Amino acid sequence: MAITRRLALAAGAGAALSGCSKRNYDAIVVGAGVFGAWSAEHLRRRGKRVLLVDQMGPANARASSGGESRMTRSAYGRDAIYTNMALASLREWKRLSGRSALPLFHKCGVLFFFDQLVEYARDSIQVHRELDLPLEQLDNAELKRRFPQISFDGVAFGLFEPDFGALMARRAVEELVARFVARGGEYQLARATPGSNPREVLLDGRLEHAEAIVYACGPWLPKLFPDLLGERIFVTRQEIAFIAPPDGDDNFGAERLPGWADFNGGDLYYGFPNLEGRGFKIARDTHGAHFDPDVGDRRMSEDGAALLRTFAERRFPALVERPFTEFRVCQYENSSNGDFLIDRHPTLENAFLLGGGSGHGFKHGPEVGRLMAELVLDDRAPDPRFSLATKATVQAREVL
Repeated sequence: MAITRRLALAAGAGAALSGCSKRNYDAIVVGAGVFGAWSAEHLRRRGKRVLLVDQMGPANARASSGGESRMTRSAYGRDAIYTNMALASLREWKRLSGRSALPLFHKCGVLFFFDQLVEYARDSIQVHRELDLPLEQLDNAELKRRFPQISFDGVAFGLFEPDFGALMARRAVEELVARFVARGGEYQLARATPGSNPREVLLDGRLEHAEAIVYACGPWLPKLFPDLLGERIFVTRQEIAFIAPPDGDDNFGAERLPGWADFNGGDLYYGFPNLEGRGFKIARDTHGAHFDPDVGDRRMSEDGAALLRTFAERRFPALVERPFTEFRVCQYENSSNGDFLIDRHPTLENAFLLGGGSGHGFKHGPEVGRLMAELVLDDRAPDPRFSLATKATVQAREVL
C-alpha cells in the first residue's frame, strides 16, 4: 500500500474517533516532523501506546522537515556530540531506507571546502581522528582532479566524508510515520493546543489524555508557548533553488558529485547533486529574516535568486545561464546557539519540549527521538546542552 494511502487511512481512523469519549494514551506527540515522528517511534518501541498528531500531515510543505533533501554528515568542528549522534542516526536511516520501496538515503558523500585551515576544519579533523572515522583531506590539485564540475579558485583544501550524503526528507518522514502506524502506533490529522490540565491536549477542540505529552512543533513552538519560548526560539526565512544541469550531462548526478558546503569568505553556501532528476540544489545558510510559518510569503525574493545565481555561476561554471527549475522557501527554527531543545516543560507536569533544529537537525532525528523517549520514560535527562536553561534570548549561533 502506498505511503500516502496508509497515512490517509490512519487520518480517517483518527477522524472517526472525534465523536467518542477521550481515550487514554501513554504518550501524545504533537508534531509529525522528523523530531516528533522519531520520538513517537521510539516510544512505541518501548511498548507504549502512542498518538502522533499533526495539523497538516507528516513533513508537510510548511514544516521544517518538508522539502526534498537534507544533508547528513559527521563533521561538526569540536562538537563531537553531534558527530556521534549523526553516526548513530545514520544507522537508523539506512535501515529505514533498506525497507522502503524508494531510497531514503543517497550515499553520495559530503565535501566541505575552505580557503584556509580554519578552526572548524582543524577540530573536525581531530575529532574524526580520535573516533577513527574516515575523513579524506584533499589539496587544491586533488579537488580539481576529483570534482572538475567545481571551480576551486581561492580554495586551499577540502574535507570529504565518503560514508554520508543526502536524506530524502519528506519521503523519509512519511515512510517512518506509515511504518509507525503499521506497527501499532496511532496517527491523527488535527490541530493541537495544550489543555488546561497538563496531561490533556485539545485536538480540534476535543480533549485527549496522556501520561506524557511531547510538543515537537518546530517553528510553532513559540506560538504554543509564547511566554516561555517566544524570545528563545528564532524562526528565520530560508531560500532554496534548484537549477537544471546541462542536458545530456551526468557530471552533476549523485554518482559524480557529492553534497557540498563552501566555507569560503564567511558566507556559507551548500547544496546537492541532481538527486533523482530533481535538479542541482543550492542554498545559502545565513539566517534570513524573521518568518511566520502560518502566513509568511514563501515566494523566492529577487535578491535571493540573484545571490544564488551569482554563487552558482562562480563555483559551477557549467551552470552559467542554466535555468532555475524550482524555488522553495522554508524556515530554520533556531535556538540561540544552535543546540537542540530536549527538556521538560518547567511548570507543566509531564509535558515535554522538543525543538531547536536550527537548520542542522534533520539528520539527527533518530537520536533526538531516542533521547526524548528516555527522558519521558526513564527520567534520563539528555546532555545539559539540550536543556531549556541554556537557551538564551539573543541569537549567537555556535553550532555549524
